Amino acid sequence: MTDAVARRAAEAVWRGESARIVSALTRHTGDFGWAEDLAQDALLEALSKWPESGIPDNPGAWLLAVAKRRAIDGWRRRERLTERETLIAGDLRVLEEWDAVPELGDPDRIDDDVLRLVFVACHPVLPAQARLALTLRTVAGLTTEQIARVLLMTVPAVQQRIVRAKRSLAEAGVPFEVPDRADRPARLASVLQVIYLLFTEGYAAGGGEHPIRPDVAREAVRLARPLSALMPAEPEVYALIALMEFQSSRFAARVDASGLPITLGDQDRRRWDRSAIGRGRAALTRAQTFDRGLGYYGLQASVAECHAVAQTASDTDWPRIVRLYDALETLAPSPVIRLNRAVAVSMVDGPEAALNQVDEVADELAEFRPLHAVRAELLEQTGRPDAAAEAFLAAANLPGNEAEATVLRRRAEELVSRGAQREL
Repeated sequence: MTDAVARRAAEAVWRGESARIVSALTRHTGDFGWAEDLAQDALLEALSKWPESGIPDNPGAWLLAVAKRRAIDGWRRRERLTERETLIAGDLRVLEEWDAVPELGDPDRIDDDVLRLVFVACHPVLPAQARLALTLRTVAGLTTEQIARVLLMTVPAVQQRIVRAKRSLAEAGVPFEVPDRADRPARLASVLQVIYLLFTEGYAAGGGEHPIRPDVAREAVRLARPLSALMPAEPEVYALIALMEFQSSRFAARVDASGLPITLGDQDRRRWDRSAIGRGRAALTRAQTFDRGLGYYGLQASVAECHAVAQTASDTDWPRIVRLYDALETLAPSPVIRLNRAVAVSMVDGPEAALNQVDEVADELAEFRPLHAVRAELLEQTGRPDAAAEAFLAAANLPGNEAEATVLRRRAEELVSRGAQREL
């Protein structure tokens, strides 16, 4: 087996299993930072051994076993070996029964190691950006480069935040547990944001070859359901579930036979999951029963519902979507929200009006691929194919998912080819 094949296999296992591995190690060691280091060490050992020994039948269990043995070695070196050695040694004997890709299980189960991990990483002792960076690293298994793109930060800044966050958690002695009822609201906003960013990585992968990662998105939905049981009086939890259900309903229609992404307007809506849409509408209705008005996730879920209930793209209630984005901009001003609003405006007032609004946020989102892709679409619609081709190429050349880049380059090539044919 080549090093490249082994690396791809190890990275795939890490993306799918890192959260469960780190959470299991944290539960046994009581040290979040050390658990993450142990898991990373196990990954490095896999990269060195798998090219010769081959990929294990249960690679996730292999990584966990290696990490736990390193934990025992660490305790021995520190002369602090206690009953933990017996506990972990017993676990090692039953690791063969550990399923690397387990079933999602009971969605209402609260005794969930990964949810505990999210709450630990979202502790108020950490700054907001550090919470997000640390959780995306450990729960989503993202690289620092991918986290930097998601959070619109530099790679060194992400690395510093992760290192400082682990140190802060260790110094504060944060326990590996879901906080008491009184302490949960202080962490809720960060927990919701982390879960949604996790879902977003599954819905539209920030890097790699594949445009979607349904397994990651399903894990985000799974985490949100026990959270709703923990905090049943929080409407935004139900709103987030609704938003993720609406968006996940499109997975079967989001890529073509060759694995390239399909835009929302071109998707075959007959392939959308109507059961997921039904669950989304039920969750959104539950969120609205609290009579507190729609919050950040509630407004976004309402936008997604507009798409979900439209039989065709032309049936979409675009004026309502514009109003919902107006409310979002008032509640949580953001250039990304203004960009999304511009797309809706293009469907109501035409591409020229939308293009002006896109240009207003161009400086703030200069390194944001969707900005250039949207601008390219609008330029094409306004009869400027050369400028549109340049914008498609600019979008393709920015960091991000390679499948998306392929589609963007093809769009540019098509426009250039049409222009050459017109000249002939």
